[in-house]
Amino acid sequence: MENLSPAEQYLQDAHRRLPGVTSAMFGALPARTRHAQYASSYALLTSCVPTAATAQTVLDLACGDGYLLKLLAERRRSPLRLIGVDMSQSELDAASAALPGDVTLLNERAQTLSLGTGSVDVVISHMALMLMRDIEQVLSEIRRVLRPRGRLAAIVGRSFLQGEVREIFMEVFRPIAREHLSHLPFGDRRTSTEDGWIELLGREFQNIEFEDVEIEWAPSPDELWNSLLGTYDIDRMAEGPRERLREALLQRLSRLQQSDGTIRAGWGLRLITAQAA
Repeated sequence: MENLSPAEQYLQDAHRRLPGVTSAMFGALPARTRHAQYASSYALLTSCVPTAATAQTVLDLACGDGYLLKLLAERRRSPLRLIGVDMSQSELDAASAALPGDVTLLNERAQTLSLGTGSVDVVISHMALMLMRDIEQVLSEIRRVLRPRGRLAAIVGRSFLQGEVREIFMEVFRPIAREHLSHLPFGDRRTSTEDGWIELLGREFQNIEFEDVEIEWAPSPDELWNSLLGTYDIDRMAEGPRERLREALLQRLSRLQQSDGTIRAGWGLRLITAQAA
């Protein structure tokens, strides 16, 4: 792939080294909305793909190791043609090993899709759109490949960690990051707020809705740290500063441990749904 930004180059390298890192982090954690409980945020997204007697084409944008596609492939309630797109060949190799042979996997950037105009019924995406460069072009491509009144459903980030754990993490992380971590911007700032998403989606989509998603998690301090190693900023840190962060964070988190050794943590995500205008 040509003309990758520094952030995209990093993401390619990270997912070459750590294929499946996103599904490892979120695949086994329960997800809760105001209205329902789900086995995971991935399961929540599968519920956004409507059941229908006729065949539907579903595109998973930034499909990673195929975790979400596998959930859909196992669903027998309606016939689905499944397509996964990712710019990481390592992730696609993992997906190919896990998925049925009739799932189409494409090594492409979301900004330039090879799929035909109006060829997709539903576009889904898990924890990826907020990282993407040229998000307006990405959304234009999503609109292009969707059929009229086709559906977009995406999980994006809302809060990195939750509650007191977040406060402690940021207090420890910020001074170390300021000294030792170079700035590497991911995505578009507008993707961090509902107003920003309305601005981005309002040109080509309608019936835009948001729902907060709470990811419930009760790890031990060591389990929390091991999970954080897969996050981009900590992965980018040199070994020395990362070890300083680990020691300071675990020391501060120890006072939050409950009688069983776990701490109350979690992630704040956002579900976005919209319909092609």
